[in-house]
Amino acid sequence: MALDPVFEPITLRLPELPAGLKLPHVTPTTDTLLDHALRQRLTPAGFPENVLGRIEPLVLQLARIQHGSPLPFDLLAFDSPQLVVFAADHGIADEGMSELAQSMTCEHVMQLLLGTAPVSALAQLHGFDVTVVDAGVGSHITLPDDARRKAPLLLRKIGYGTRNLMIGPAMSQTQAMSALHAGMDVVRHLPGNVIALGDVGVANTVSASLLLSRLCGVPLVDACGRDDFQGESLNDDGLKQRLEKLSVAASRHRKALGPFDALAAMGGFEIAMMAGAMLQAASERRVVLVDGYVASAAALVARSLVPATTDYLVFSHRSAESGHRLMLIHLQAQPLLDLGMRLAQGTGALMAWPLLLSAQALLER
Repeated sequence: MALDPVFEPITLRLPELPAGLKLPHVTPTTDTLLDHALRQRLTPAGFPENVLGRIEPLVLQLARIQHGSPLPFDLLAFDSPQLVVFAADHGIADEGMSELAQSMTCEHVMQLLLGTAPVSALAQLHGFDVTVVDAGVGSHITLPDDARRKAPLLLRKIGYGTRNLMIGPAMSQTQAMSALHAGMDVVRHLPGNVIALGDVGVANTVSASLLLSRLCGVPLVDACGRDDFQGESLNDDGLKQRLEKLSVAASRHRKALGPFDALAAMGGFEIAMMAGAMLQAASERRVVLVDGYVASAAALVARSLVPATTDYLVFSHRSAESGHRLMLIHLQAQPLLDLGMRLAQGTGALMAWPLLLSAQALLER
């Protein structure tokens, strides 16, 4: 007699990755002996253990990342820190998922290039070189002839915005693979051993919420809070309508179960490139500062593709989106700051930078 289907064992086989996808090797950083030695160095004489609170695990993580040789570990060294901001548009914006006009993506990119964005001031303060990547902005980016550019623009455009995922996959598998490889290539050509990652893209929090729901099993109603949609707060009817649309979209892509398939079906060009950037940076033993909700969605994809990548990710802050709190829980990540920010562009990552400098100083005493 056959078992009731409810009691049959569930065997879920995730789809295989495309043959052309080339993922870098990432070495785990686990080092128990180094952790023990550093804890002894960090604890002041006459004090109990763990008096430094959450700074201690940050110091240990940074030291593990930089301890990649058989030589004894000495001090932390941060060289040529880089801020890379990936920009792209999303077809789902056509469904009224943001009060911001899609043209604001291009406007925010212009601010970054001219050095007038909030994160530009922080980059100048902390000595970060800024690079802006056009991963898939929906229009050409053209500066006025008399404009003085403060940051370079890398043209890595996969398309003029993703497709509307209500109708079909946001990206083809070829586009998603190209975006991942492009993100790897961007990092491969940057100097330094620290990279902060930020994003620009109207309605990209929608893709972040859909990826959270699909890859972590979080109900959409929890992944998409009232204030998670960019722009003004929604009333109950507006929130209900948007959740209904997203439920239809999630159902349409119900076969996209693995991280790559989910990324292609519901992600964005900038999310894919950030995930590729994280993979490459981790393979080169760089410290990766992860910004907010959308960057964390890229981290979720990167971790799902190569689990050891997580060892190299420093989650800078918890943003105001309710979905970000749940995403960090699933990533088992403790953010350094919680300031209620939702600006993206890497702002939160650079806000947290002084804590990394403090970690460095604690080992120099």
